[in-house]
Amino acid sequence: MATDMMHGQLAGSWKWFVIRGLVALVFGTLAIAWPGLTLTVLILMWGGFALADGVFCLVAAFQLRDGGRPMPPLIVMGLVGIAAGIATLVWPGMAALVLLWFIAVWAVIVGVLQLVAAVRFRRTISNELWLGLSGVLSILFGVVLFARPGAGAMALVLVIGWFAVLFGILHLMLGFRLKSLIRSVPRPA
Repeated sequence: MATDMMHGQLAGSWKWFVIRGLVALVFGTLAIAWPGLTLTVLILMWGGFALADGVFCLVAAFQLRDGGRPMPPLIVMGLVGIAAGIATLVWPGMAALVLLWFIAVWAVIVGVLQLVAAVRFRRTISNELWLGLSGVLSILFGVVLFARPGAGAMALVLVIGWFAVLFGILHLMLGFRLKSLIRSVPRPA
């Protein structure tokens, strides 16, 4: 019975994953289309993205219930995203290297938490791996940023842009996969 309830909640939350994916896709496309953006504009764009992503994670966390409680991995992802977004928007003049490490830490933490959530969701959704793949992508993105801290601002814009586009596509796929579950959710009698 608890699995049916979680299954229904996941199916009903598909829109939040699609919105999250669209926000990432728009952000990534803008970053790729204008790679000559100043670092300050990039910082502000990324801060807005992280803040919006954190808010959408928190909304999803409180819509999805695990034994009557909000989903802890999604709450942590949301709080980390909100904190990263606010810190970036409050101190937009921070050095490029500090921003790079800040983004790398965020990507690794979010990636690990997405893998935890994906393992948890696999008990409810068979053959579902989009969230896990986005977690792996986030971790790889963070590792690449740690490995290449001296990359120029142009390269940083493109790497962040492509990461956000791939992240967005994976979340769109997850959202539409969840939407397809609506037909299989048992209706209350």
